[in-house]
Amino acid sequence: MEKQKLPNSTLILVFGIISIVTCCCYGLGLVFGIIAMVMSKKANALYLANPEQYSGYQNVKTGKILSIIGIILSVIYLGYVIFLFATLGMDGVMNMNEEFMREYGM
Repeated sequence: MEKQKLPNSTLILVFGIISIVTCCCYGLGLVFGIIAMVMSKKANALYLANPEQYSGYQNVKTGKILSIIGIILSVIYLGYVIFLFATLGMDGVMNMNEEFMREYGM
């Protein structure tokens, strides 16, 4: 019997990568990371029920690890942004951006 590819194994890996790449996009990485975690849980249960029938489990494991990293980075960044807005306020953050733009000539 030929092994079937585990459903969504490549998509889980791609979403894990996207969660890391977009971790500084105000929560977008968090969304992709959570979606990848939910999908990897379902794929993991499917694989563990019948491991000799499926291939591609390595993509699921790697995608799950990447999504965990993406979730952690997103939470850290969102915490930093919330801290900035809580301490400086909207005007302070905008002034900080303007000073940065002036200093580096952008």
